[in-house]
Amino acid sequence: MIKLILSALVAYLLGDISPAILISKALGGDIREKGSGNAGSTNMLRNYGKKAAIATLAIDVLKGVAAVKIGGLLAGAGGAYIAAVFVMIGHIWPAFFGFKGGKGVATALGTLLAVDWRMALIVLVFALAIMAISKMVSLGSVCAAAALPPLSFFMLRGFTLYGLVMAAIVIFKHRSNIKRILDGTESKLDFSKYK
Repeated sequence: MIKLILSALVAYLLGDISPAILISKALGGDIREKGSGNAGSTNMLRNYGKKAAIATLAIDVLKGVAAVKIGGLLAGAGGAYIAAVFVMIGHIWPAFFGFKGGKGVATALGTLLAVDWRMALIVLVFALAIMAISKMVSLGSVCAAAALPPLSFFMLRGFTLYGLVMAAIVIFKHRSNIKRILDGTESKLDFSKYK
C-alpha cells in the first residue's frame, strides 16, 4: 500500500511540471492568461508558435511515460496504473501553479505509451483522424477519451477502470469545448498559419 501511495505521489509531482506555463513565463507571459487559458499544446501553438507547442507536447508526453515507468518500478502494474491517473491529475490541477493547468490529453497519451504502446497508437490514430476531418483538436481529444475504456476492456482488461477514470477526467475538462462543438462555435485549427 505504501508503494502505491508513493507511486501516486511521485506521479502527481511529475504532473505538476507544466512546460506550457514555464515556457510561456520564460517568453514573458503566462499561457493561462492568453487564448483559451489552457496550459496545453494547442493554446501554446495559437499564442507562442510551433516550437513552443512542440516543446510543450513533448514534455507533457514524456512526463506521462516517466510517471508510469516509475510507478511500475515502485509497485508493479498497480503502481503504473495509479501513476497514469495521478500524473494527469497533477498536470490538470498542479499545486505548484495554483491548481490551474492543462486538460491532460498529451500526458494521458504518454501514460498510454508506457502502459501499452499498441493501445496508445490506436487512440492516437483515432484522435488524429477526427482532428483531420473536423479541424477541431478538442473533438479528437474527446472522441479518443471516449474510446479508451472499451479499448482497454478488450486489450488490457486490468487497466479498464483506470482508463475509465482518465477518460472521464478528459471529457470533464473539455465540457466547455463540448458545449461549443454542439453549438457550432468551437474554434478550428489551421496549422498553416502558425510560425
